[in-house]
Amino acid sequence: MRFATVAAGGARLYGVVAPDGFVALSPEFPHWPSLREVIAAGALPDLALAAAGRAATHSEFTYEPPVPAPEKIICVGVNYPDRNAEYKDGQAAPANPSLFVRFPRSFTGHDRPLIRPPETDKLDYEGEVAVVIGRAGRRIARTQAYDHIAAITLCNEGTLRDWVRHAKFNVTQGKNWDRSGALGPWLVPFEDPEQLDDIRLVTRVNGEVRQDDRTGRMIFPIRRQIAYISTFTTLVPGDIIVTGTPTGAGARFDPPRFLRPGDVVEVEAEGIGTLRNTVADE
Repeated sequence: MRFATVAAGGARLYGVVAPDGFVALSPEFPHWPSLREVIAAGALPDLALAAAGRAATHSEFTYEPPVPAPEKIICVGVNYPDRNAEYKDGQAAPANPSLFVRFPRSFTGHDRPLIRPPETDKLDYEGEVAVVIGRAGRRIARTQAYDHIAAITLCNEGTLRDWVRHAKFNVTQGKNWDRSGALGPWLVPFEDPEQLDDIRLVTRVNGEVRQDDRTGRMIFPIRRQIAYISTFTTLVPGDIIVTGTPTGAGARFDPPRFLRPGDVVEVEAEGIGTLRNTVADE
């Protein structure tokens, strides 16, 4: 089952993606205003039951990020062995994950353009798997980490490369330009460790493979990420953890290969699907 948030007919709706279109379910569950509240209630199975055998209600719609207004979007940096080597700083992989936050406004939905601002032409791509927290927790044990995941999705963690180096110690301003990244297209309910432990993750630009790796090679596996992050902050339903990108981002080519208007970026992962975005100037 694929759960999505869409815009259609001037309204924001949630429901499921079917072969013949979109099945709107939100009108039947007004007590859950968005998928964030559905997740908090543990009610994705209720939506699945309600969608069974239903024909599409909409053939024309626009995807939005699946979880509106999450409390936190926490991103993990430098989380694949080759990615660490790309920095060419002679340092071994760190003992703990590198983290930063993104604001919801910095993401758009599937099949919508990533926006390149006029202040820079160095918009880059980063294909990643993202997990959505379904059960709150603090100091979550690694062995229990997967019990706190409700669903998985994809992320293009678009980055303005020169702006991440504007100051001595931060990346925030290079990671939070409006609609510079994307989440989606949908949420896939998390039911089995095999959905995350070792799946292939591929990023293509205009059909050319730029990133290709497996989650099993992460320096900090997703269980460790959840345990570490929940040590210092309470994870709550709807929070999103963006788990890290493989080597092959545009900045690492010589010369760099940044995104330009008209480019098409696809992030694909086994068992999840494909997140596709074009690029446009603001």
